[in-house]
Amino acid sequence: MTKTPDFDHLDAFAQTLAAAAAQISLPLFRTLSLGADNKLDKGFDPVTEADKGAERAIRALISEHFPDHGVIGEEYGEHQPDAEFVWVLDPIDGTRAFISGLPLWTTLIGLRHHNRPVVGLIAQPFLGEIFIGSPNLGSRLITASGETTLKVRDCGTLSAATLGTTDPFLFKGIEADAFGSLRSAARLARYGCDAYAFAMVAQGTMDIALETGLMAWDIDAIIPVIENAGGTVTNWHGKPVGGYGGQVIASGSTAVRNEALGHLGRAAT
Repeated sequence: MTKTPDFDHLDAFAQTLAAAAAQISLPLFRTLSLGADNKLDKGFDPVTEADKGAERAIRALISEHFPDHGVIGEEYGEHQPDAEFVWVLDPIDGTRAFISGLPLWTTLIGLRHHNRPVVGLIAQPFLGEIFIGSPNLGSRLITASGETTLKVRDCGTLSAATLGTTDPFLFKGIEADAFGSLRSAARLARYGCDAYAFAMVAQGTMDIALETGLMAWDIDAIIPVIENAGGTVTNWHGKPVGGYGGQVIASGSTAVRNEALGHLGRAAT
C-alpha cells in the first residue's frame, strides 16, 4: 500500500525553508555595498550573494531532513530531479527589484510529488508575508498577526479586471501585440510585480497575472497557492502548467481567463 504523504509536515517544512532563506536575504536587502553579477553576455540578468546564499541555505536543510528528495534550483541546478518529491526553488524571484530596493521580490519554494506541484510558498520577508498553499490546509496568508485564508475574487468581466506583469517590454513581436490587446481590454495594469502579482491574485486584490519566458522555478511554487485559493494557472492555450514554465496566465475567474485567452491565443506557443 502506498503511504499517503504528510503534506501538513511538508507545508511546515516549506515555512522553515523560507525562514532560513530570509536570514540570508534580509540583511543584504538595501545594502548599498551589495554587488550584482550579470548572467548574460548581452542584456542584464543579475544575480547576487543573496540569491546564491539563500539557495545554499535551503538546499542544506533539504539535504539534512529529506536526503531522498530532489532539488531543482535557479542558482545551483538539479539534484535527483526524477525523485518522488522534488523541491523547486527560486531563492529571490525579482532580483532586479531586490537590487533596486523595492520590496516586491519574493522567495519561491515549490514541492512536486510525482512531478505535480502540490505545495507552494511565496514569501516576502521584508513585508513579513508568507503566501502558502497545500492539499490539506488550503491557501493562507501568514503574517506576524496570524493566518488568514486566501481566496481569489471574480471581477465578472475582463473590462473590470486588474492585471499584473513584470515588464510589458518582455513581450516581443506577436506576444507584444497580444499583450497590448489584453491591456486595452482590462481596467488596469500594474508593472514591476514579478511573482508578487500572483500572490495578489490569490489574495483577491488582482484578477490576472501574466508572464512569458518563465522557468520551472518561476511558477511551480505559485500553482498550489493560486489553485488552493480557487483560481487557475494555465498556459496561453488554457492548458495546465507544471514541470515547465513558458507563457503563463493566472486568474481568479475562469470566465475572465477565457476572455483574456481570446486576446492571447494568437501568440500562444
